[in-house]
Amino acid sequence: MAVKKASEGFSKELMKDVQKWGGMKQTGVSLRYMMEFGSQPTPRNLLISAQFLHKELPIRIARRAIELQSLPYGLSHKPAVLKVRDWYLDSFRELRSFPDINHENDESDFTQMIKMIKVRHNNVVPTMALGVQQLKKDLNPKINYYKDLDEIHQFLDRFYLSRIGIRMLIGQHVALHDPNPLPDCVGYIHTKMSPIEVSRNASEDARSLCFREYGSAPDVNIYGDPSFTFPYVPDHLHLMVFELVKNSLRAVQERHMDSDKVAPPIRIIVADGVEDVTIKISDEGGGIPRSGLPRIFTYLYSTASEQLNDDLETATTMAGYGCGLPISRLYARYFGGDLQIISMEGYGTDAYLHLSRLGDSQEPLP
Repeated sequence: MAVKKASEGFSKELMKDVQKWGGMKQTGVSLRYMMEFGSQPTPRNLLISAQFLHKELPIRIARRAIELQSLPYGLSHKPAVLKVRDWYLDSFRELRSFPDINHENDESDFTQMIKMIKVRHNNVVPTMALGVQQLKKDLNPKINYYKDLDEIHQFLDRFYLSRIGIRMLIGQHVALHDPNPLPDCVGYIHTKMSPIEVSRNASEDARSLCFREYGSAPDVNIYGDPSFTFPYVPDHLHLMVFELVKNSLRAVQERHMDSDKVAPPIRIIVADGVEDVTIKISDEGGGIPRSGLPRIFTYLYSTASEQLNDDLETATTMAGYGCGLPISRLYARYFGGDLQIISMEGYGTDAYLHLSRLGDSQEPLP
C-alpha cells in the first residue's frame, strides 16, 4: 500500500496553517504559577486559562506535527507514526476551528473539546514505540542504534517532553472544573504531596505486577520522614517511581530466581533537601555492565523479548519497550528535576530521582 502523504488527507490551507503556527513562540509556565493561578478557579480565571490554551495548544501541536513529517531513516512513513501524525493534525484542526472564547459557555464547550483531544492522544507513547520497532525491522543490522540514530533519540526526547507539557496544560485546566476537589489539591497539583505515600503506592503497584508475572516479588522498604510534604504532581511521581521499582524488582527477581535464599529487598530512601527532594531506589539485581549504561536512556534499547502488537493490546509487563527510563527522566526534567542511574556490575543499581521542591522552573519547551 502506498504511503499516504499528509497533504493527501488534509487540505492545503490546513497544512499552511500548521506551518504558520509551528513558527510561533511557545509560552512556558512553572509549577508554582499553575498552583497560584489555579488556587482560585473562578469563572473569570477559567476563561483566561481557556483563552491561553486556545492560542498555546495549536502552537505546540503544530510544531510536533511538522516534525513528524520529516523524520530521518523513513521513520515518518511507518504506519504507526502516520497514525500519530494524523492525531496531531486532527487536533490542530479542531483547535483552530474553535471560535474565540469570550463567555462561560464558550469556555465550557472548549473544555469538553480539549478533554476529547487528550483522550485521542492517550496511546501516543505505545504507538510511537511501535513505529520505532517498525523502523528497527527495516534497518541494516550492522547499524549502531545508539550512535548512528542520535537524531531519532533527540526527536523522541523533544516529542515526548512536549507531550508531557500538552497533557499537563490540558489536564490542569480540566481538573480545575472539579466541583469537589480533594483537600490540598489544585487541579493536578497536590500542594502537600507525601513522597513516601506516593512511593509506597507505586511500589505496591509494581509488586502486584511482579507477582502476576513471576508468582512472587521482593519486598520494598521505604525510609524517610512520613510527615514530609511538598507541592508536586502525584501522577508524575507515581509513574517515575513505578517504572524504577518495576525495573529493580525484575532485576532482583531474575537474579535470585533459582536461589534458595530470600531475595534481597529494594530500598527506597526519600531525602528532603533545601532545593531538591531526592528519592534513591537501590537494588541488588546484579547491576548493568558499564558498556550498557549509555544505552539505558535511548528509545531503541529494551531487554524485552516480547514485541508490541499492531493492535496495541499492550498490558503493562515487567519488561518494557525501551520507553520507561527515558520518559521517566523527561517527567523529572519537566519541573526542573532529573534522573540518574549509577550501577555496580555484579551487585546492583542505584537510581537517583531529583525533584525540584522550589517549583519555580519554567517548563522546558522543545
